Amino acid sequence: MTSKASENINVWLTQINNDFKAAVSVDCVIFGYDDDALKVLVSNCDMPPYTDQFSLLGDIVHPDETTDEAAKRVLIAKTGFTDVFLEQVQVFSDINRHPLSRVITVAYYSLIKIDEDHLLHLEKNSNLRWMDVCDITSLAFDHFTIMKSCLSRMQKQLREQPIGFNLLPEKFSLLQLQRLYEVILNIELDKRNFRRKLNSLAILKDIGEIEESVSHRPAKLYAFDKSIYEKKKNSGFNFDL
Repeated sequence: MTSKASENINVWLTQINNDFKAAVSVDCVIFGYDDDALKVLVSNCDMPPYTDQFSLLGDIVHPDETTDEAAKRVLIAKTGFTDVFLEQVQVFSDINRHPLSRVITVAYYSLIKIDEDHLLHLEKNSNLRWMDVCDITSLAFDHFTIMKSCLSRMQKQLREQPIGFNLLPEKFSLLQLQRLYEVILNIELDKRNFRRKLNSLAILKDIGEIEESVSHRPAKLYAFDKSIYEKKKNSGFNFDL
């Protein structure tokens, strides 16, 4: 590189530092399934003009961390959750998306089963709450748009990958599985068609047990056969449920 080229680059970098200042943040959309509804973890916002509105969980990315590291830090600090998988979804960079300055945010989503441990963690932070996705019509900043984008990505992946099985007990009935898909996709599935698709996938194992202590007729219990799924996936298998 010539000295002239190096000088031009330094001038360009100086101009960027002076004229194009922007912060980078992360926003985490934590979806929770509790057998009856799909929910999102939100926090009380105290920043004008969004005071008293709800927002997603997020923070500015520190100079010494990646966006992945920042997202994990936010979750641990604000919820205590350490077992949550996060997937990067999209960058949101509208010029006026933040009232204080230019902030570009990277959105992440995760899908978890809401259990007693997660509920106990939230008791320690009164600013957090689970809200039914269907009840959310607005959020602070552009967080409603972010939530909807992450919801679409998650629902698409639910149909194309067996991520839903992580939300079920190790042994589950076909009715429990169908209920999960209906709640998260917000649709009503035909029982016979749904089970026909399951049979064609051949990734469930009949464990030879039935439900116990239920008020209805006990149903057969199944387990997700991950080893079979991995073999099928490696041979070009298309998961479509």
